[in-house]
Amino acid sequence: MAHLRAALFDLDGTLVDSLADLGAALASALAVVGLAPPDDAALRTMIGLGARTLVERAVAGRADVDRVLADFRDAYRARPIVETRLYPGIASALDRLTDAGLTFAVVSNKPHDLTVTLAAQLLAPWPFAAIYGQRPAVPLKPDPTAALCAADELGVPPTTCAFIGDSAVDIATARAAGMRAIGVAWGFRGRAELDAADADVVVDEPAALVTAITSPT
Repeated sequence: MAHLRAALFDLDGTLVDSLADLGAALASALAVVGLAPPDDAALRTMIGLGARTLVERAVAGRADVDRVLADFRDAYRARPIVETRLYPGIASALDRLTDAGLTFAVVSNKPHDLTVTLAAQLLAPWPFAAIYGQRPAVPLKPDPTAALCAADELGVPPTTCAFIGDSAVDIATARAAGMRAIGVAWGFRGRAELDAADADVVVDEPAALVTAITSPT
């Protein structure tokens, strides 16, 4: 296995717990069309393939998707970081990975401007040299384009990158990009989905993530 030089991270459910803020924005948008919001367990299964897919899953054919999507985006952009925080242990893990000489990127299906906003406010102390959210002409994960562009921007071969995420989408992205696939079980989807997706390794806490990246077996 190649020595790992970079760590590419999914954002929501991996580095940050954004469930409450996403849920609040979605609830606001659904209320306009008279729909009840999903509970947290259902919401966790809806996140990961971009805002449109989230809204499509929540609406389930009961309202106009474009209308709800526009309201959701407006509500979320107005209040993106009210309760959103780094997961416990992430700051320490990023400190240790920085000390080990790794460089970082974010590769998210969240709209690019919001990905940049969250990264600027929550990830500024660490060397995140490339930020990729959903943007025009770049396919969403699990297409590997954004991950490969991030590796190129970092100046490292894909084979020297770990791709870290909380869902099967992230594991598929890693595989398609030729990167080490690391699943984090503390996120929105849980260990069962990551094991089924055949991650190279699944970790239960950020301290174990450091070991998985710096001392891969």
